[in-house]
Amino acid sequence: MTSFSILHAYVLSLPEVTEEPHFEKRSYRVKKKIVATVSEKEDFFVVKLTALQQSVFCKWDESACHPVPNKWGLQGWTRVYFEKVDVDFLKDIVKTSYLNVAPKKLGDLLNP
Repeated sequence: MTSFSILHAYVLSLPEVTEEPHFEKRSYRVKKKIVATVSEKEDFFVVKLTALQQSVFCKWDESACHPVPNKWGLQGWTRVYFEKVDVDFLKDIVKTSYLNVAPKKLGDLLNP
């Protein structure tokens, strides 16, 4: 199973996540808010984090995870490289993004 397919299956397993086009990429959304974007042609995906979360995840390995290089990065959008992270890291950062954008009642389903 490829890292892309692991991401795809995991993010769609989260409550009420849908897959929708986003320019030339796929986006995964909950209640119209983006949890992650990805293109099968690229070696990375992008998630939405708070500034603090972004600094913590990026400290782990800046070559694996870093702010998107523009104003979007300052807003918490973070690029994560598939080949540099393991499955646990991938799921943890996607779940964090999900909890940031999902309504609290949906997030509570993940942390009963």
